[in-house]
Amino acid sequence: MAELDQEFLEYVVKKLVDNPDDVSVERTIDEMGVLLILKVSPKDMGQIIGREGQTARSLRTLLRVIGAKNNARVNLKIYEPEGTRKPDRGGRREERDMGSKVDEAVADLKL
Repeated sequence: MAELDQEFLEYVVKKLVDNPDDVSVERTIDEMGVLLILKVSPKDMGQIIGREGQTARSLRTLLRVIGAKNNARVNLKIYEPEGTRKPDRGGRREERDMGSKVDEAVADLKL
């Protein structure tokens, strides 16, 4: 298996992203198995993760199959540099709820 899992991941990811030259895969082996750390351009992060994480989940499944054929456990970590995460949308919902509470309070005052 040597680096077949790494080569496979690089090949697939380079076909998915807009900046294939920025794709790199680091491979380490420890007692937990093989760990592949995928690094892509921040602009391509959404393409790799996919809608609701579906693309990343599919990549992990394929890597597990490759590992199983070679009696190894293969894990994928997608490297996210600091500041690349989108803000949590939960705050927006709270702001909307707060706005409706203010509207209700104003309506109560007009009684």
